[in-house]
Amino acid sequence: MNFYNERTLVIIKPDGVQRGLIGEIISRFEKRGLRLIAARFTQIDQDFAEKHYAIHKGKPFYDGLIKYITATPVMVMVWEGENAVAAVRQTTGATNPLESSVGSIRHDYALLTSRNLIHASDSKETAENEIKLWFKPEDLFSWKQSIDEWVFGKN
Repeated sequence: MNFYNERTLVIIKPDGVQRGLIGEIISRFEKRGLRLIAARFTQIDQDFAEKHYAIHKGKPFYDGLIKYITATPVMVMVWEGENAVAAVRQTTGATNPLESSVGSIRHDYALLTSRNLIHASDSKETAENEIKLWFKPEDLFSWKQSIDEWVFGKN
């Protein structure tokens, strides 16, 4: 039985890495019932950052965003699960941490939009494109656990 209908990309940004929140963030997604199927700790160069954030080119925050995301290594991951895009975004919280729901990662650990810890794909289409940019198909490992029925089963 395949329970997974979506995949999404998550990047723990430099502030999350520097603050030692990688484990906490991964734990939140695992506890939510999502499945980690790819992960890489990497340093992004400027050219790659510009590809990833091309949609924001020309916006007032663009140059600062590129400088920030290339400042230190980041943790890039692919998560899989039922409604993965929406579940990750809900768990992450609003872009502005002060507008995030209580209990979300950004609410609990961030204060500023410019240091909001995480990038999360905003749609299925964006997720597919971002995953292709960051990972080769052979880097993705779908797998199952015995608890899947208790997380994803339907009555």
